[in-house]
Amino acid sequence: MAINRAQILKELEPGLNAIFGQEYSRYQDEYKLLFDGDTSVRAFEEEVLFPGFGAAPVKPEGGSITFDSTGEAWVARYHHETIALGFALTEEAMEDNLYEPLAKRLSKALGRSMLHTMEVKGSNVYNNAFNSSYTGGDGVSLLHTAHPLKNGGTLGNKPTTDADLSETALEDALIAIAGFTDDRGIPIAPIARSLHIPRQLAFVADRILMSPHRVGTADNDISAMHHMGMFPEGYHVNHRFTDTDAWFIRTDCPDGLKHFKRVKLSTKMEGDFETGNVRYKARERYSFGWSDWRSLYGSSGA
Repeated sequence: MAINRAQILKELEPGLNAIFGQEYSRYQDEYKLLFDGDTSVRAFEEEVLFPGFGAAPVKPEGGSITFDSTGEAWVARYHHETIALGFALTEEAMEDNLYEPLAKRLSKALGRSMLHTMEVKGSNVYNNAFNSSYTGGDGVSLLHTAHPLKNGGTLGNKPTTDADLSETALEDALIAIAGFTDDRGIPIAPIARSLHIPRQLAFVADRILMSPHRVGTADNDISAMHHMGMFPEGYHVNHRFTDTDAWFIRTDCPDGLKHFKRVKLSTKMEGDFETGNVRYKARERYSFGWSDWRSLYGSSGA
């Protein structure tokens, strides 16, 4: 259905002071802070877990060496979705509009809508991180207390009892992250990179991370996290996180949270010879997801 003159009556008459509602200031590409970007040339991308070996045992004198084995484990798959939106204008609506060209103005609104969807898609990986209906290649949610390991054990990337954002909760999280192992139980050395929070926790996070001293105490103790530089990339607010007290820590674990671009954003327009209507569209293809869950630690709040 094309936008016609009946839908823009005020723009056909002189004296209109302002047209508003299509363009506002916006938060700059928050999804880029949540994922590592990559490109794709296929219908989907797959990444497979290939564990290493276990601890090397002692070889008895004169005895045979122990041989270990390994192989492919579970697979993370990234399905690229096609995101598209368009609008159409009648020839008369474009001719009789007295103000800023209607197509130009609506094209800006179209771009805003496309970016909003990308932000929502990216944020939803975090919003659903505790939801057992959204599982990764290992069969459990992104944030879970018992990710299955190749050696038969389990390992968690969330607290057993969820906690609100606090100095103590962050310190416990950093201790847990430092205890991450690979799938054969060998310790790895992950480092916390950044803290990601909803807008409701911005002031709490700033007090905890930016103060050189402990917050809310009468003592003169230093803030250990601040002194040790435990969050080198600081904290970031995401305005599309839906849980008001959930918080997340990104680590430097490789091959973790990823955003694949299959087809970058493109716009097209075409006119219809018979009606004179002009149609505009925007389209892109991408996917969000995760491979190694060790790239994230988080809590849904108390």
